[in-house]
Amino acid sequence: MANTAPTKLGRYRQLAPRAAVHVSPLALGAMSFGDKHVGIGAPAMDKESAFKLLDTFFDAGGNHIDTANSYQDGNSERVIGEWAETRGYRDQLVIATKYTFPSDGADDTIKRKELLLGNNVKSMRLSLQASLVKLRTTYIDVFYVHFWDLHTSVEEMMDGLHNLVVAGKVLYLGISDSPAWLVVKANEYAKANGKTPFVIFQGAYSVLQRDLEREIIPMCKHEGIALALFRVVGGGRIRSDAEEERRRVTGENGRAIQYKAGGAMTPGSWERTESEKAMCTALEIIAAQVGVKHITAVAIAYALHKAPFVYPIIGGRNVEQLVANIEALDISLNEEQMSYIDGILPFEAGFPNNFIGEYGEYPAILARYSTFDSQPLLRPVGPAPK
Repeated sequence: MANTAPTKLGRYRQLAPRAAVHVSPLALGAMSFGDKHVGIGAPAMDKESAFKLLDTFFDAGGNHIDTANSYQDGNSERVIGEWAETRGYRDQLVIATKYTFPSDGADDTIKRKELLLGNNVKSMRLSLQASLVKLRTTYIDVFYVHFWDLHTSVEEMMDGLHNLVVAGKVLYLGISDSPAWLVVKANEYAKANGKTPFVIFQGAYSVLQRDLEREIIPMCKHEGIALALFRVVGGGRIRSDAEEERRRVTGENGRAIQYKAGGAMTPGSWERTESEKAMCTALEIIAAQVGVKHITAVAIAYALHKAPFVYPIIGGRNVEQLVANIEALDISLNEEQMSYIDGILPFEAGFPNNFIGEYGEYPAILARYSTFDSQPLLRPVGPAPK
């Protein structure tokens, strides 16, 4: 008889068309495990609280955990590694980590860091070795290029990553924060030369930030690449007016980190802008329609409805926030509700998208001359019955 989890986190999905490992529909983001980035407004969590969050996620059915070599200067990986080893859960997990930032960027005893960063094979090798130690494991389930360093060739990158797969130290490859053309070029090189391709792309996406709809999401649909999405609740900006006032009164506030050009992270205001408030009001309307309590769950459900093979990365400062986010798996949004959310804030698809139209349809400029029936694209996995 199949083991059943107490929540829909325990209804597992194939990671990607070319990656048959099965994962929970939501991934747990571990960027907050530690306290090394408090100075720039990032969240922090001590080991005891992180263990409690990990226990809750796992007990609810979750098996997909996302981290990086640089999160909290390596403390995130250390916490996950210690927890998985202590609990005896390692082989029941799909652990994703990343390289490109220096693995020990905050270690001032390392005088020269230029060889410890970037996409090159030396950085790749050193970072993986360090991640294996911190995670207390012999292999990484999904190893991401954290972002393209604007210099390393696809040949060097894909050859180096493939060698890690052949060595049994990495099972699947992913890439994050990189242009669509580079991902396609890298995968075409891999396929043509018997190398391991990327099976998943990670990027920022939410009701507040829909940039991925221009190039990345169509690429993933066409190429059969999964999507891991971070900032799905707007970096903590999705909250009700009442919740914002409560945080203001208690002094809890919220995440104040801002992302600048070049990936720099700087402190900013934790309070929402007028545009963010407008979106949150719209999410409250949808939440009432679908019968859920938390607007963050609606925001996560929105992302789940945008493409097949989508895995929102959820976090939370506490167990209560994690449980609230899992509520997203009960939400089914219809086309009218999706369109309503899409229309709250201006979004410009840009050229050539606003000329040729949306992937999966026929360009209007051709439809003037004849009538076409579009072949339906693969749909997202909908919520299972309660």
